[in-house]
Amino acid sequence: MSGEILIDGQRMNERPPFHRPVNTVFQSYALFPHLTVAQNVAFGLEMQGLARKDANRRSGEALEMVRMGQYANRRPNELSGGQQQRVALARALAPRPKVLLLDEPLSALDLKLRKEMQIELKQLQAQAGITFVFVTHDQDEALTLSDRVAVMQGGHVLQLGSPREIYERPSHLFVADFIGEINLLNGHAEAGGAVRLSCGTALPVRDSLAAGSAVKVAIRPERAGLAAAGAGTLDAEMVHSAYLGAAVLHQLRLADGTHFLLRDNQPTATPPVPGTRVGLTLPPETIQVFAA
Repeated sequence: MSGEILIDGQRMNERPPFHRPVNTVFQSYALFPHLTVAQNVAFGLEMQGLARKDANRRSGEALEMVRMGQYANRRPNELSGGQQQRVALARALAPRPKVLLLDEPLSALDLKLRKEMQIELKQLQAQAGITFVFVTHDQDEALTLSDRVAVMQGGHVLQLGSPREIYERPSHLFVADFIGEINLLNGHAEAGGAVRLSCGTALPVRDSLAAGSAVKVAIRPERAGLAAAGAGTLDAEMVHSAYLGAAVLHQLRLADGTHFLLRDNQPTATPPVPGTRVGLTLPPETIQVFAA
């Protein structure tokens, strides 16, 4: 391995971890159960040699930043999971690091609280003005929180970009398949900027590959639309519809047996019953082609 690690323009390669301007928020919170909230936050500051008076002041400032000042004298077992997470954040922010590492910090929270904390973390990062490096297996969480997303495979970064770039224009088949739901259809490239799908239909596409080469055609479920049989780009059979509240998720089957997901985010009518023949509209600008 070679290269340099720079934080705020300063080389960190030879600097021991405890002297680097980096702090960590752990998945398990790792709060001391015998210390109060304020003492938990001040502990690291005192270990760095800060006077107790200054450590207590910085502890209070960090707790106010995460809206936990009123709980300063409580112990961790008197707090909810979300409150403990805020204390862990305050403890990590109190030393004023240049970079904050967050190791799946929301995975132990229930769905509603996790969604609330995602927004709070985004706001907190803007308020603190430092870099957050957030590790997560939740793709929605990654897209919600990030300014930049790195997708890795086998220790290599395949794509680094904004959430919109990663989702809308993935540069690799792995990235397209990994981030969000997607339909991947088998086909072969044809001359003239078209792809012949395994179901027999030719699709005009923007991305061109060598004629005859095997390809995967990628289409997001929300980019496709329903139409009457014979009136769309593809014909399909309705298999199942699932009502999700804000959307309806349709499972369809193409002529060659390939399954296709379609997400209707503005459902206005009763879904076709299973077995109904329907058409699929696929706007060319929403289709991406990858080498298989």
